[in-house]
Amino acid sequence: MAAAPIETRPPLPPFTRESAIQKVRLAEDSWNTRDPGKVTLAHANDSRWRNRSEFIKGRNEIIAFISRKWAKELDYRLIKELWAFTGNRIAVRFAYEWHDDSGHWYRSYGNENWEFNDDGLMASRFASINDLPSFLSFSDPDGNGWLVQEVKQRAPGR
Repeated sequence: MAAAPIETRPPLPPFTRESAIQKVRLAEDSWNTRDPGKVTLAHANDSRWRNRSEFIKGRNEIIAFISRKWAKELDYRLIKELWAFTGNRIAVRFAYEWHDDSGHWYRSYGNENWEFNDDGLMASRFASINDLPSFLSFSDPDGNGWLVQEVKQRAPGR
């Protein structure tokens, strides 16, 4: 019986500034596909997550969680930024925008702490996230409805 191939996901730890930034970009690109199967390829089979108040373990639970998340958070678009790194750990800041099925837009901000195994697969992810409405709506005296949304800056290609 042939041994199963060993999965690796470069760049591998220990991280340099450049390889940590590359890892963050790869994660950002993967999440922006909105394909749970693609996202989980970067995670170990027994990866452990805490997302807000939910505890998740393993790729199957991650896929189920992300599928539920994106069924609610429509037109999800994410940016991530390297915050810190050392050895096999990376910390990121992130923001993403999404809307619900009623058309109300939100901006979510937070921090993630990642730990990787020797094969470059994410062994743990701990996320703290806050949501804010990203629009202002009102009616004028004539009964016209107004919706104002501010986007201060968006990086090219994002």
